[in-house]
Amino acid sequence: MTAVRNVSAEGPGPQVFRDRAEAEAYVASVCFKHGPPRLFGVEIEWTVHHRQEPTRQLAATSLAAALGRHAPPTLVPDSPQRPLPSGTPLTVEPGGQVEISTPPRTSLTELLKTVGEDVTQLQALLEAADLVLGDRGADPFRPPSRMLRVPRYAAMEHAFAPIGPEGITMMCSTAGLQVCLDFGLREHLNDRWAAVHALGPVLNALFANSPGVGGRRREWASARMRALYGTDPVRTRPAAAVCEDPAGAWARRVLDTPVIVVRGPGPNWVPPRALTFAEWVDGALGDRAPTSDDLDYHLSLMFPPVRPRGYMEVRYLDTPPHGRWIEPVVLMAALFSDPSVVDEVLAATEPAVGRWLTAARYGLADPTIARVAREVVGIGCRALERTDLSMSQNAAVAEELHRTLAEKSGGVTP
Repeated sequence: MTAVRNVSAEGPGPQVFRDRAEAEAYVASVCFKHGPPRLFGVEIEWTVHHRQEPTRQLAATSLAAALGRHAPPTLVPDSPQRPLPSGTPLTVEPGGQVEISTPPRTSLTELLKTVGEDVTQLQALLEAADLVLGDRGADPFRPPSRMLRVPRYAAMEHAFAPIGPEGITMMCSTAGLQVCLDFGLREHLNDRWAAVHALGPVLNALFANSPGVGGRRREWASARMRALYGTDPVRTRPAAAVCEDPAGAWARRVLDTPVIVVRGPGPNWVPPRALTFAEWVDGALGDRAPTSDDLDYHLSLMFPPVRPRGYMEVRYLDTPPHGRWIEPVVLMAALFSDPSVVDEVLAATEPAVGRWLTAARYGLADPTIARVAREVVGIGCRALERTDLSMSQNAAVAEELHRTLAEKSGGVTP
């Protein structure tokens, strides 16, 4: 399915949607792309702290000075935002969390090398300013405080505040590890989409690393995911994972999700009235008809545990402790290395499907999830030989995965 953009005398321009069907077709075409699986990508966020006083709030000026010419325009409006030497740009989240988004690679070995270099470069930038990266998926010390004063985040805060405190917490106090995988060939897309969701509770529990956020929810294994689920369920709940047409189901959901940002020339991007994107297409904002650019922006404000972006963006992993990001990345790559491995994953994870909140609350202290996690790690370790990593790298990853299993399985059974 291919989206058709309107073409003017000046060349291609944003598509203006005539009806809901056109908008749904556009979403399906840009979010679900199939073909031979080739690329791997990694994005990692961290909270940032003063080395000697991790409980002290971080000022925008301090972070800007540390990042220098690498700072994004959201933090420093006139910044050139120079990428790191690898080509990786730095971005900053609303609360001052720093993120690297390493360009995708066809080689897992090359990806790991580049991400490692990016992490080292970022740590060096911060160290010069006596700042350090956090080592958890949520800030355990400080209450949420929005650093970035830009229209997007002001509108998001305005939308989430009536629902409760989780929105501002998610925006300003959490950090995740995102692994990006291709959808694969059309005949394998539905199985890969189902498998990446079925793995969600299991891998969230296995790599949970946010026991508390801002002094709250210390009893949760992944307080970060708890904050996500409570932010705005219509845009943060998992997508329909098992269905004949996941692209169509996602497109319908996107069109029925409320619009929380309408971009404009001024600082106020709060929509003038409550509306869904489908209602916007139907003329709810009068002459301000939505374009494909508006729909792209609306898509960026959907936050499910797995977000389709032409590839599968896995968002259910907490930022790991320092030096422990390699194992979840490699495990994900191995588990999707071949259709036969995906079939094993689907069979093994069936008992844990849908146990998202249980995983976030109890982690591997839940006996069902712990049992499935052992099976999944076994499948992944056997599939390591399908990656391009060396035998010694595979052995090191397998050892760390089994150590993580042992560490996390020592909790009290609920």
